[in-house]
Amino acid sequence: MHLNHIDINDLTVSPQNVRKYGATDCADLVTSIRALGVLQPLLVRPSGAGFEVVAGQRRLNACRIIAEDCGIDPLPCLIMEAGDDAAAIEASLAENIERLPMDEIDQYKAFAALVKQGRSAEEIAARFGITERMVAQRLALGRLHPPILTAYRKGELHARDLRSLTLASPKQQKAWWALVKDEDAYAPTGQRLKDWLFGGAHIPVSNARFDVEASGLAIVADLFGEESYFANSEAFWALQNAAIAELAERHRAKGWAEVAVLEIGEPFYTWDHIVTAKEDGGKLFVTCTQQGEVAVHEGYLTQTEAKRRAKAEAGETVAAKPELTKPAQNYFALHRHAAVRNDLLTRPDIGLRLIVVHMLTGSALWTVHRDAQRAAKPEIAESLAENKAQQAFETERAEMIKLLGLETERVLPADDEWWHARPDAAQLLAHLMTLDDAEITRILTLLMAESLAAGSQMVEHLADQLGTDMGAVWSPDETFLTLIRDKQALSGMVAELAGDMAAKEHLTATAKTQKLVIRACLDGTRKPKVAHWLPRYMAVPMAGYTERSGFPERAEQEAPEIAIAAE
Repeated sequence: MHLNHIDINDLTVSPQNVRKYGATDCADLVTSIRALGVLQPLLVRPSGAGFEVVAGQRRLNACRIIAEDCGIDPLPCLIMEAGDDAAAIEASLAENIERLPMDEIDQYKAFAALVKQGRSAEEIAARFGITERMVAQRLALGRLHPPILTAYRKGELHARDLRSLTLASPKQQKAWWALVKDEDAYAPTGQRLKDWLFGGAHIPVSNARFDVEASGLAIVADLFGEESYFANSEAFWALQNAAIAELAERHRAKGWAEVAVLEIGEPFYTWDHIVTAKEDGGKLFVTCTQQGEVAVHEGYLTQTEAKRRAKAEAGETVAAKPELTKPAQNYFALHRHAAVRNDLLTRPDIGLRLIVVHMLTGSALWTVHRDAQRAAKPEIAESLAENKAQQAFETERAEMIKLLGLETERVLPADDEWWHARPDAAQLLAHLMTLDDAEITRILTLLMAESLAAGSQMVEHLADQLGTDMGAVWSPDETFLTLIRDKQALSGMVAELAGDMAAKEHLTATAKTQKLVIRACLDGTRKPKVAHWLPRYMAVPMAGYTERSGFPERAEQEAPEIAIAAE
């Protein structure tokens, strides 16, 4: 790169210049350049017979205005090497982000161009001093139906609605845009747009992945449109979920390393993934919208996994795995949830106050949904079924059904959908009027316990307030030992059960051997150091065994001083 003075007639705006709007707003620069001249050189690169301006479009426009009045001397320019598109885009972005704010559509196009040149979202964010979230937000605009982008740029569409539409499928976007263009139709906006996108139960027949005619499901035809809809959304989902499972199995049979089926309504963000061929370990992702529209995304890895693989291949140190795996976290969260909500049944005064808290601050489970206690693995569900608090809670639920005077199937239509088939509101109110306040309080307390989110901070707070004793309802089982894989954590458990000397003796032993020592202490084959032992994960407050646990430091300070070799 070198400095030269170039005639203004030899300068044109580079297509790599990211600013498309706002470049003509340069009145402030005209005054400054008339008085002081061009203080900062333009950034240019050779192009045909002249030069392209990569950074400095507003300065160029200001100089052209001055040249029309009285002429202007050649402009100072820093000349780049030809062909470096990515560097040109970065230079233009760096200047424009620091100066007059760019239209966010310009930013999206510029960021997308950098991604195409091989830059990651993390690199773009670091280069320009912005957050990865902002980069992701701009890249999300690339999923929008082009007329929607045009309408937004013209000021015809609210930014809030633009953001909501980035979460919609292409089919949904086109359907919404058709409503906008139809003078006799209503296009939802604001919160109604989100409800329209994600909360509706109108499932088009065209979204079915099964044989609709053979299914025998009732269909409702739209007399004024081409689409028909399923009359019973529950029946649709039973068949659609089975079809999605079959779809996933077919792809697994084709040799995909992993086929991930995302939760219904969970979007798949391409900008958060790296395109990776199947033979290189790429995964396949299956998504399904709330309206049943299924999409398959072949050959991707998450940004996080791709970076981890790249570091490992380069011989770099990869960040240590967390002490507890996701299934292990799920295991402890569900057992603690079972114990705390069972204790809550004995304190209706706290239950009533929790209801007030939920009404004032909201909850992911409020109005009123039962926490489904979804187990990450079948063995976790089996272990939870043996939890004494879980069993006691289910007994109380059965008693409440009797108290409500309802048929069991109307209250519990499915194991994980308690209030899915709601009873008639008027009939239920009439029945509740016959119950006394104590009975209503009992019902309210159980409803509050049902809507207490597993794994939440509120469970931990209540465990402390209620003095929950995990040892009274849970004891170490085989599932617990199977899920614990961290050798340092296992060594800490050996020290608690068998003593520090035993922990040191088995310092270099495999995790399997360490678990044998723990099992021996638990089944009486080996005399344990303490009776009625509980792992720190079942303590109140919850604690861990390593600095990687994420729990309060108090637990680590009490841990035995044993140096654990890397596994």
